[in-house]
Amino acid sequence: MRKLNKMKGIILSGGTATRLFPLTATTSKQLLPVYDRQMIFYPLNTLIKAGIKDILIIVSPEHSGQYLNLLGSIFKHYGVNLYFEVQKLPRGLAEAFILGDAFIDKDNVTMILGDNIFEDDFCEEIKKFKKGAHVFAKKVSDPERFGVVKFDKQGNAKEIVEKPKEFLSNYAVTGLYVYDNKVVKVAKNTVPSDRGEIEITSLNNYYLNLGELKVSTIKGEWLDAGTFDSLLEAGNIVKNKKIYKKFDPLIDEAIQKFNEELKLIAKKKLL
Repeated sequence: MRKLNKMKGIILSGGTATRLFPLTATTSKQLLPVYDRQMIFYPLNTLIKAGIKDILIIVSPEHSGQYLNLLGSIFKHYGVNLYFEVQKLPRGLAEAFILGDAFIDKDNVTMILGDNIFEDDFCEEIKKFKKGAHVFAKKVSDPERFGVVKFDKQGNAKEIVEKPKEFLSNYAVTGLYVYDNKVVKVAKNTVPSDRGEIEITSLNNYYLNLGELKVSTIKGEWLDAGTFDSLLEAGNIVKNKKIYKKFDPLIDEAIQKFNEELKLIAKKKLL
């Protein structure tokens, strides 16, 4: 009998990334390079290091072919199964669980945003997860840009507000979310916000109100590479802090083999 409630992964890599025009006029933001590899490999690393072997990547229609060219077969000999779903029009982060309904099936799921790069290792938190929800917060200087969590004196999450107009706290909820299987039903029943999006904060508040939300704070770097400066900074931090050396050997080997295949094809074309 099939083991239920294993962990699957979702990487949300849709969107237009207009702040990075003209770079993203011809390719997806998550396919731009961060130091020595495309950005998408960093969230892939977070999931693969945690033992997740089935991963759904949600992409925009105009860039779907580029993702297939890069990732379509890169892990075929390494036991990692990548699947792709096209998101025609972004309707909020939580829509990923509706698009991924059939993929998630009866399992739990970890979602990470395709432009999020973490220095911390989340292997234990993901592997030990059983039920409820687990998200991660980071102290930032501009909390008004994010979903913000307020803690009580005991360090427990008390309130989460999406882009608060008044100061709530300095802790932003990062782009890594771990949920049990009921997240699909919750997402389907979530009323879109005033901006027409199915907010991830609504899902987190659902679990918070049930007393099933765990919020852990992180100390290491959290990078989203959403502007020219932050993209450049991300590459420098990845290099200087040697984050590029903390990849699962599986990924490094797959990239190396892929590169060798590309070079061989290029040489044959020159003959």
